[in-house]
Amino acid sequence: MAFESLSNKFENIFKKLRGNATLSEKNMDDMLKEIRVALLEADVNFKIVKSFTNDVKEKAMGQDVYHKVNPSQMIVKIVHDEIQELLGEDQCEVNYNKGGLTSILLLGLQGTGKTTTAGKLSYLLADKNKKKVLVAALDVYRPGAIEQLEAVIGKTSADFFSLGNKENPMVIARKAKEKALAEHYDVLILDTAGRLQIDEGLMEELRNINHEIHPEEALLLVDAAAGQDAVNVANAFNRDLHLTGVIMSRLDGDARGGAALSIKYLTGLPIKFSGVGEKVSDLEPFYPDRMADRILGMGDVVTLVEKAKETIDEKQAEKDARKLLDGDFTLEDMLRQMKQVQKMGPMRSLLKMIPGMPKITDEQQEKAEQEMKTFEAVIQSMTPYERKHPEILRFSHKNRIAKGSGKTNADVNRVIRKYEQSKEMMKQMKNYQKTGRMPGGMKGPWGN
Repeated sequence: MAFESLSNKFENIFKKLRGNATLSEKNMDDMLKEIRVALLEADVNFKIVKSFTNDVKEKAMGQDVYHKVNPSQMIVKIVHDEIQELLGEDQCEVNYNKGGLTSILLLGLQGTGKTTTAGKLSYLLADKNKKKVLVAALDVYRPGAIEQLEAVIGKTSADFFSLGNKENPMVIARKAKEKALAEHYDVLILDTAGRLQIDEGLMEELRNINHEIHPEEALLLVDAAAGQDAVNVANAFNRDLHLTGVIMSRLDGDARGGAALSIKYLTGLPIKFSGVGEKVSDLEPFYPDRMADRILGMGDVVTLVEKAKETIDEKQAEKDARKLLDGDFTLEDMLRQMKQVQKMGPMRSLLKMIPGMPKITDEQQEKAEQEMKTFEAVIQSMTPYERKHPEILRFSHKNRIAKGSGKTNADVNRVIRKYEQSKEMMKQMKNYQKTGRMPGGMKGPWGN
């Protein structure tokens, strides 16, 4: 994730602060110095860093934090609020035209993943939000751009519109809007052409399209890895086109995060969406408060629950939960649950959303993913009867399963052992439900 390094540094800073019973001006200044360095290393604009640390100190003094018994909690709250304000404070919805068609002009430099993002935005609005969406291809310059967009839109419930690469983009935009109005679409997304750099020709074309369409939204795609260049690009586009917001791509990558923390403060433009992966479903509304929680290691339970609702069959989950507690679940049930978890995203990202969960390394993440693949391969190599009755498995069965899955007998035994341990743990949990007593080796919520 883009803010991982910054998040780790904040965690270490606050860990030191928690060791102090009270706060003095010296350790306050030491903490602010560390925060200043952490933000600068995250590529946050130096003017913002100076303003940020000054505001934190001023608010700490205003709330008389120095004389509190436990100052660390109040400092974390102040820092959290300041980060949220930098990111935009409130989540910004799409500015829908309540009386009819909503037009969205999608802008950006070439190479930022704009066409892919057009597909992601279409999926979000059409498949998740159930809008009737039309996507128009206005990039008539880049070879294969129209075909690429058509392929991406084919993965969504949105419809695709093109007049080929010989027509003027402004004419395509006008015809697309006419079709969208005539056929009662809710949203029209116009995927405009990008350039390798900002030039007058690009801006003139975009100004003409903007004047022709009068879009409710003019959204600029910027790459989180671009750092402060993203701010310069946003300012350049905003001067000519009066942008309404930003889509920040690659927030799941290893970018330092400075662009996201700087762009609202320096341009006034809110981040409306964030790209968090390569799949067409990997675009999310941007919530400043939730992102501030993640940066400060507080998790993001709300987003985790939303992901679960989107990917997990609620009725099937209830049925599986009953089977688990009854100790009646099979290897097929176990495999289905694993696949549902995989749909929610990488394990590392999910754990970050749970407050207090330990961080896992890339090596641990890779090992966990490999183990899940092994489990799937082994279970898929069993017969339906064997999956329901693994107790019948003998050496000859396991040998056949190992060969069929490309794994070893030890792998097969490990899958069976994990399954049996899960069943035993569920029996113990059911016993706890009945008696209120945890079995030996397990502690209840109050340590009894």
